[in-house]
Amino acid sequence: MSGAGTNSSDVFGLADTYVGDSPAMKDLKTLAQNVASRRSTVMLLGETGSGKEMLARFVHTCSPRCAKPFIPVDCSSLTDSLFESELFGHVKGAFTGAMRDSLGFIRAADGGTLFLDEIGELSVHLQAKLLRVLQERAVVPVGDVRPRPVDVRVVTATNRDLQAMVEDGTFRQDLYFRLNVVALRVPPLRERIFDIVPLARHFLQVQAELYGETTKKLAPEVSALLETYNWPGNVRELANVMEHAHVLATGDVVKISDLPPRLQIAEAEELNPVNSDLSLIDVERYTITKALKRADFNKAMAARLLGINIQKLNRRIERLGIVVPE
Repeated sequence: MSGAGTNSSDVFGLADTYVGDSPAMKDLKTLAQNVASRRSTVMLLGETGSGKEMLARFVHTCSPRCAKPFIPVDCSSLTDSLFESELFGHVKGAFTGAMRDSLGFIRAADGGTLFLDEIGELSVHLQAKLLRVLQERAVVPVGDVRPRPVDVRVVTATNRDLQAMVEDGTFRQDLYFRLNVVALRVPPLRERIFDIVPLARHFLQVQAELYGETTKKLAPEVSALLETYNWPGNVRELANVMEHAHVLATGDVVKISDLPPRLQIAEAEELNPVNSDLSLIDVERYTITKALKRADFNKAMAARLLGINIQKLNRRIERLGIVVPE
């Protein structure tokens, strides 16, 4: 089988751990552990790079299937004709170049977990065949007519609106209902501020182990910058940033200058509003307003970002005259 079942997340140590102790992640882990003991299909929702494969592996690890294979498949990586044989397998002579029988990803995951990433990229033709596998718990390889029994737990992931795709006819409604038994949303990294530094340290440790070197530490100003950056690429972007920092840092401490230019620019923009002409009240108003905006004006979330309780936040909002949209 080809590389469609592999993922670059292994390089960053995303495969074997699920780092995150923010309130949102603690709740998500609890839900995932509860779901793991069941046979239900699971759909993971979230932005690209937010850690959906990490959560899928976490579900697998917590399940009775943990001793069996976890097979990740990127549904967007192969053409329709090739993907059919990769997913369902084929028999010798089924097509030009089929020199031997192939299990396919589904049968390779027998007894374990099949993770279908970017499920919204499957063609309607393959959606129909996947639905039959889920209904009959059997696979018919390309070039064969005999069904082969298979026992897999299916976890899917998408950053697309599958309900909208159902409505416009590009995703089968019956398959959608079959896959969407339990849906878990992975929050973007910008909503998990307390996870950012622990994740960054984890990725630095992974890089150190990869090269047999001492794990580098984060300078305090770097930690502060990482927590204020918006992370459009989510966990995957953070992993890449830490790889960049590990490679460029000449000492044992990662400094601002070791980060990619886009983060250095963000740091300069962050410092610019807070200059020596501003009073402490101005700085406090700026900090609280920024936290509110990052939390989409959800006061409870903003309070967590600031490390204070919501009652104290409300008092400061009133004292500083900050307008919060209803």
